[in-house]
Amino acid sequence: MTTHDIHEVFNQAEALTDVNLFDVDHAMQDALKFNAPELEVAPLRKLGQVTGSAEMQAHARLANIHTPELHRLDPRGRRIDEVEFHPSYHVLMNAATRAGLHGTPWAADLAPTLAASAVALPPEGALAARGGPSPLGAAPHMQRAAGFMLFTQLEASVLCPISMTYAVTPALRENAKVYADWGPKLTSRAYDPRLVSYKDKPGVTMGMGMTERQGGSDVRANTSQATPDGSDRWGERYRLNGHKWFFSAPMCDAFLVLAQAAGGLTCFFLPRVLPDGTRNGLRIQRLKDKLGNKANASSEVEFDNALAWRVGDEDRGVAQILEMGTRTRLDCSLGTAALMRQSVCVAVHHTRQRKAFGKFLIEQPLMKNVLADMALESEAATALALRLARSYERHADEHERLIARVITPVSKYWICKRGSLLAQEAMECQGGNGYIEEDGFGVMARVYREMPVNSIWEGAGNIMAIDLLRALRKGDVTGALQHELGAARGVHPALDRAIQTLPDRIEALANEMEARRLAEDVALTVQAALLAQTAPASTVSAFCDSRLNGQWGHAFGTLPASADCDALIERALPA
Repeated sequence: MTTHDIHEVFNQAEALTDVNLFDVDHAMQDALKFNAPELEVAPLRKLGQVTGSAEMQAHARLANIHTPELHRLDPRGRRIDEVEFHPSYHVLMNAATRAGLHGTPWAADLAPTLAASAVALPPEGALAARGGPSPLGAAPHMQRAAGFMLFTQLEASVLCPISMTYAVTPALRENAKVYADWGPKLTSRAYDPRLVSYKDKPGVTMGMGMTERQGGSDVRANTSQATPDGSDRWGERYRLNGHKWFFSAPMCDAFLVLAQAAGGLTCFFLPRVLPDGTRNGLRIQRLKDKLGNKANASSEVEFDNALAWRVGDEDRGVAQILEMGTRTRLDCSLGTAALMRQSVCVAVHHTRQRKAFGKFLIEQPLMKNVLADMALESEAATALALRLARSYERHADEHERLIARVITPVSKYWICKRGSLLAQEAMECQGGNGYIEEDGFGVMARVYREMPVNSIWEGAGNIMAIDLLRALRKGDVTGALQHELGAARGVHPALDRAIQTLPDRIEALANEMEARRLAEDVALTVQAALLAQTAPASTVSAFCDSRLNGQWGHAFGTLPASADCDALIERALPA
């Protein structure tokens, strides 16, 4: 019998660190080749190295341990409403903006938009000197989507202001005068956390304030009031009084908010600091104590005669928020798919090192099934999320516009529903260590807490399922879906049956009671069709046999015996 010194540590898995997250992600690489073959991957490979590094992982841990703190007053009693962050938070934000994950993809559209408004951009050299707009190259939105997924695997919660800045940038064009001043700085790769005038900053971020305590998703119930206050160089100016129940990222430089004007619910641009350098009447009441998303500050605020400028016409607030919401819903899908990918990597890495009952865990047949099933789910989520990103890249194309109308709610609904279950299973693969918060073990606990936010944010499951129904009741949308699925016919009998019966399912749906089931069926069929065009035959067979052909249970680890589990695991995290 072998004896060991009680202080000797053995059979403990080391943390997954200093790995290039892009290089080991074959599912992402194949999805990008399918959706954006023109994409230059060198920047993603560079970002993959950064986001997988031990140094940046340490910053992610610190930003979550040392959570934001609200300071309403300065030491002498003056109202300041400032949020203080740990330095690691700013390191992460700087890395995300340098990678162009916020407004940068819109830089290519900036010059013609401003030219149409008779506003000239500064010289290119001057922009570069201050971190100004630089496009991401070919397929900028696809590159940004893949980069967003890589960064999520490092730290998800800091991406809230990054995501909102991406979503609001095109909406701000409806006030050309504001956009002329703020557009170049929203697309800049510079990060400046100071609470000063936009004129003194090389780059800015933006947030959104939509929901109120009495309404939630029903924004038409909002009671915040907007009173006209003349006009100036930014157009029609208003005074806002009221509140917001969820006001994410209150440290952003400006926000798009909803308030009731004389003509109805309207969208407004509200800066934290006014052009003259004084602070606006935005009062932070408290920061939310959330389940996860710890490094990000979410708040409740009040508007105290705050100055805001109208964006678009009065009574168009709902339409504008829906436009912004679709892009944040894209990020919900991308973010959850990325967290699923991270969970699978952690689980496979752990089970390759940990022994039990005389074998490494990964060699145990039932563990193989669990890992392979999770890897399959993760790849399907990646395929669907990046297909959705392509539809936003090519939104001028009619087919892509219609596909976005279908798979935006489908992907947000299904991917986000599956994420929490997969994270729990990945945590279980680590046993008790997965449940521990201590440094070196705590990443899965953090991922598990982070998972539900994307399912809730920007429309929970019922909202998404009903949105799908609205889309599918339009004949052109259903036709576009059938055309999309047609490319995968003949690959697997179960997939052919799903494609053939889906139109009848849609036609027969009489009410909302079955909307969630339909969303699930559409999601699985689209995922299978995508895998049929991007993944190895072993992956396609396992997915169709399990998800579409009924050879599957209600938990991970219930793949049929015919599944090539070794191939699925090896594709998920190569040796």
